[in-house]
Amino acid sequence: MLIYRYIALHYFKYFFVILLALVLFMVGFDYMSNADALSKSANLTLIYLTYKTFFAIDTLLPISLVFGMIATKIYLIRSNALVSMYSLGYSRVDALKPFVLVASLIIFLFISAHAFTKFSRAQEYAYNIRVHGKYLNPSRDLFFIHKGQYIYFSKLLPIQEKAMGIRVFEVNNGSLKTVIIAKEAHYEDDYWHIKSADIITKPDDLSFSSKGITVDQEKDIKILDGFRPKMLDQVYLGQVDFTIQDAFAAYKLLSSQGVETSNIRGALYRIFIYPFFAPTLIVIIFFFVPISIRFLNISLFSFGAILSTLLVWGGLFMLIELSNHKTIPSEVGVITPITILFLIALWQWRKHRLST
Repeated sequence: MLIYRYIALHYFKYFFVILLALVLFMVGFDYMSNADALSKSANLTLIYLTYKTFFAIDTLLPISLVFGMIATKIYLIRSNALVSMYSLGYSRVDALKPFVLVASLIIFLFISAHAFTKFSRAQEYAYNIRVHGKYLNPSRDLFFIHKGQYIYFSKLLPIQEKAMGIRVFEVNNGSLKTVIIAKEAHYEDDYWHIKSADIITKPDDLSFSSKGITVDQEKDIKILDGFRPKMLDQVYLGQVDFTIQDAFAAYKLLSSQGVETSNIRGALYRIFIYPFFAPTLIVIIFFFVPISIRFLNISLFSFGAILSTLLVWGGLFMLIELSNHKTIPSEVGVITPITILFLIALWQWRKHRLST
C-alpha cells in the first residue's frame, strides 16, 4: 500500500544515511589511529580500509536499524504524517509493520552476506594487514588431537590448503607407538594427503634383545578426514569469528568427537540470532512514542531512545564477549537476552493490536 511504501522508503533512507555516517566515523577514526602502523603500499592500505568497512558494517548495522526507526518516527511526528495516518483509520500496529518488515529483510540479507562474503573474518584480515603486512598470516605450531592421534603442524597455510612440518604421534594404551614425520601435506577430497613420510615405530618389547626402533618410508598417507584448512586454523587457534560454512562443518565434526563446541555455537548464535535484537527493540521503542509533537519533547525523546538503544546494545556486546571467553554459556550470553527482548516486544505488539 501507498502508506506502507511511504514509511518504508523514508525508513530505508534514514537507515542508510545513519549506517554510512557511523561506518565512515569508525573507519576514519581507526585509520587515523593506525596510519603509522600500516604498510606504505597503497594497495594494502585500500584492502585494510575495505576490511575495516566490512567489520564496521558487521558491527553497526543492527544498531543503525534502530536509530533509523527513531529518526523516521521523529520525521513522521514533526511533519504530522503520523497523525494523518491515524486519522485515515490506520492503527499504530499498521504504522509499525513497515519498520519491522524492512528491518527483518535487511537482517536476512545481512545473514546471507555472512555465507557468501568475508564479513565474519574482516577484523582478522585487517589485523593481519596492520601487524604483519599481509591479510593472511600463516598459523604456526598447531598441536591437536584427532581420533586418538596427536598431530603437530609447524606451519599452516589455509589459502594454499597446505601444511608444513608434519608430526603425527600414535598412542596405544598410554604408550607412544609410532611417529609419522613429513615435510608437507596438502588438503584434497576431505583428507590431508602426505606424499612421502618417514614412519618411526617403537617396539612393544623394550628389552635389549628386541629389534629396536624401525624407520620405514611410506607414500600417499591420508590423515585428518574432514578437517578443512580454514576450520583447523580457526578452531585450534581459539578464534571466534567463523564463516557460516566453516562453523557448521566444525560443529558437525567436533561434536561427533565429543569436543567442546561452545565457541562455534556462539559464532552461529551471533550470526543468526543476535541481529534480531534490532526488530525487537524497534517494536519496544515505537510504542513509547506519542503520536503528536504536542505531547512529545523531541530532544528528550531522542536522548532517551538513543541512550536506551546504546545501553541494550552495549549489554548484549558485553554478554557476547563473556561467552566468547567462556565465562558464561553462549546460550546465556546470546539467546537468553534476545528471547527476553522478543517476549517484551511480542507483549507490546499484542497489547496494542488488541486495543485497536
